[in-house]
Amino acid sequence: MKTPTQEEIRLQEALTHKAHWRRWGPYLSDRQWGTVREDYSPNGNAWDYFTHDQARSRAYRWGEDGIFGISDNHQRLCFAIALWNGEDSIIKERIFGLTGSEGNHGEDVKEYYFYLDSTPTHSYMKALYKYPHAAFPYLQLVTENQRRSRREPEFELLDTGVFDDNRYFDIFVEYAKDSAEDILIQIKVTNRGTEAKTLHLLPTIWFRNTWSWNGDTNKPTLKEVKSYNGYNIIEASHPTLGKKWLYCQEATEILFTENETNYQRLFDYPNTSAYVKDGINDYIVHNQKAAVNPDKFGTKASANYILTVGAGETKIIKLRLGDVSDFVEPLGKDFDAIFFKRQKEADEFYQRITPYPLSEDMRNVQRQAFAGMLWSKQFYHYILEDWLKGDRNTPPPPSERQNGRNQEWFHLYNEDILSMPDKWEYPWFAAWDLAFHTIPLAMIDPDFAKYQLDVLTREWYMHPNGQIPAYEWQFSDVNPPVHAWATWRIYKIEQKIYGRTDRQFLERVFQKLMLNFTWWVNRKDARGNNVFQGGFLGLDNIGVFDRSAALPTGGHLDQSDGTSWMGMYCLNMLAIALELAKTNPVYEDIATKFFEHFLYIADAMNKIGEMEASLWNESDGFYYDVLHLSERQITLKVRSMVGLIPLFAIETIEPETLKMLPGFKKRLEWFIQNRPDLRQNVACMETRGMGARRLLAIVSRDKLRSILQKMLDESEFFSPYGIRALSRFHAEHPYTFDVNGCQFRVDYEPAESSSDLFGGNSNWRGPIWFPVNFLLIESLQKFHYYLGDDFKVECPTGSGKMMTLWEVASELSQRLTRIFLQNSSGQRPAYGGKQKFQNDPYWRDLILFHEYFHGDNGAGIGASHQTGWTGLVAKLIQQFSEYEAQYLEPKLENNQEAIVIV
Repeated sequence: MKTPTQEEIRLQEALTHKAHWRRWGPYLSDRQWGTVREDYSPNGNAWDYFTHDQARSRAYRWGEDGIFGISDNHQRLCFAIALWNGEDSIIKERIFGLTGSEGNHGEDVKEYYFYLDSTPTHSYMKALYKYPHAAFPYLQLVTENQRRSRREPEFELLDTGVFDDNRYFDIFVEYAKDSAEDILIQIKVTNRGTEAKTLHLLPTIWFRNTWSWNGDTNKPTLKEVKSYNGYNIIEASHPTLGKKWLYCQEATEILFTENETNYQRLFDYPNTSAYVKDGINDYIVHNQKAAVNPDKFGTKASANYILTVGAGETKIIKLRLGDVSDFVEPLGKDFDAIFFKRQKEADEFYQRITPYPLSEDMRNVQRQAFAGMLWSKQFYHYILEDWLKGDRNTPPPPSERQNGRNQEWFHLYNEDILSMPDKWEYPWFAAWDLAFHTIPLAMIDPDFAKYQLDVLTREWYMHPNGQIPAYEWQFSDVNPPVHAWATWRIYKIEQKIYGRTDRQFLERVFQKLMLNFTWWVNRKDARGNNVFQGGFLGLDNIGVFDRSAALPTGGHLDQSDGTSWMGMYCLNMLAIALELAKTNPVYEDIATKFFEHFLYIADAMNKIGEMEASLWNESDGFYYDVLHLSERQITLKVRSMVGLIPLFAIETIEPETLKMLPGFKKRLEWFIQNRPDLRQNVACMETRGMGARRLLAIVSRDKLRSILQKMLDESEFFSPYGIRALSRFHAEHPYTFDVNGCQFRVDYEPAESSSDLFGGNSNWRGPIWFPVNFLLIESLQKFHYYLGDDFKVECPTGSGKMMTLWEVASELSQRLTRIFLQNSSGQRPAYGGKQKFQNDPYWRDLILFHEYFHGDNGAGIGASHQTGWTGLVAKLIQQFSEYEAQYLEPKLENNQEAIVIV
């Protein structure tokens, strides 16, 4: 075992409670306004009820937002930066973007900011914000995007010209912890323009407002306690957090106000406090001297630094937040040494994670992917009972709330640090996103990754009926059941990288997933025939119809993806049960239960010659959804990801496992001998493959060849940058379906969606999505694990080049990674035609991990910071460096599962 790095030692100290290294982190949201939590409207229109314009003046109920902010793990005390360039109509306290109704492709952040580095304990963090010299074009961004149609591109901040001639500031924000409670803060301001400019830099500290809602008399306080030559001190006193002190490099002035709503401005109603949330804004922008407290105390405070920064010049401001009241030299000579040490330790930690050969470009992409994952942690607070009933000191919520959104989730009590898909566009947990987040997180912080899945299955999250909450806009929506898969992968990743086996975690989550599996069987298999109707299953607008709504045709839809997800779920639970059975024989019976259930699902997927239409279409060699009407069944021949998801349902069983578990082996062999009706529709159950393994899969060897012929065809699914969600075949052959004079249509759309189905900026009709591509890579690896080097397919289809499935998986992985890497011309496909990103030395090495990618050219689309599941690229790079970069073959012997390392 290698000597642990200092960061690994900190992680161990956090786990054993020797030091609370996780107490402080980047837990502020990038957007709290416009969320369901803050919506107390009668109609549930969250975007309009709490707007960006209101955010500077209105106290939040459930959380806080800020630019590159940090807080404690209960978000009592917060710190972030604010800025004013002398031109804006408001100080820049939070990231701006368009609401769902304002953007021509839904909600859309309209700023440029980058998460550059972070360690898992946040002992070191770095981020960059680009702030224009000119007035920020808020109105222009809104009006131009509202003018544009869904078939036109989005109007971006770069398009306004405010960054022309490099007329902007680069604001670098860095944090370094000297101890768990001692945080050093360094802010570097660089003027990229050609003439000197003045900037107000406003590092801000404040308390989350917890006192206005229920009459809490224990109100916290901030006050200036000392002012020495060279620095000022703000004391923060909180009833449960205790006292903290913010040491500030000498400022022009220290400004105080209250984090309380400005009722006068918003509602023309008298304020309850003389000083309100936007007091510092009004003092700076409008020179309203009475807007801040002259007695220098309150619940929100900013140090005002008025910096004149010359062309190309950099100025540095230092601060320190900690629990020591009497630092002699808080910003002295040890300050820079601590930063240097933490940066060096961060380098050592990531070198330990990826010690294999890797280009600097790939290492940069991976490092920023990890940074995005870690910066996207957020304090998520939402207590449904309180939200539904309202607070004692506020007007009661409208009566419509009792029968509106999420009212059936009265038990839900969320107050945790969770991994967000994107802290601006999706600042709320999403169940199936979160499962994918845990894979790269498990590489660097397996305990945090495990906690994400553990808490999601606890009784204060999971519904009493067993459903896992989807996301705050509608907790009852149905996401793909990928949590057993993620649980198993975390267990194996931790075992491989760190040599640890956490069976307690495996068993605890498995037990709760049993409840969730039962919910799926009881609620989503409407006719009890092992064919599932799961709704849209996170794939938004992929189908002919809105699959979460009543069908315009009547009848019901048998979903190839819903049924396949459940086949995958069965096999994931089977794999976990077999592992647990090695030390507890009780789990042999449970493993048998999932084995048998999988057989029934696979049989239902592949039935041929029955009265009803099969999900497998023999003539096309592909899986489709089937629409059931009263007198007939219609196969909906849309070549989409729906027909590839059956590949995910695959698991191998080792002979050594069967030898250890005689009860399970006996039951398996009984089925092989006595249920040929089921066996005929299950792939290779009794065939002995490489190393005498057993294979369980929905897709047989022949079906696999047929599916891969389409999937690897570059005129269909196989893009230069991954697998498209919809075949390019539909570009010239759109699928149409006529109902009562209305035509429903599915076209190939490689970029933004032209449909408002499900709204937002989601599109599964052509672009490339990382989560499903990642599962395809793993499935191909598993098939290769069983079939070996003798099984080859043409890749790409029609090329004449034959590849093993391991080689196909590697090719797909490299195409996905290629999205972010500079090509031979020095261009990154992810940035498409954005020349600033492609060519400018101050932009070209900054990486954004978008929600999804153009199906033909790889350009990033949708949420620009959805490092969540797009952060999976860090795992792909890890695999490349371990195998392809060293020209090593994966191991295929001795009961090793190292091959399936994705």
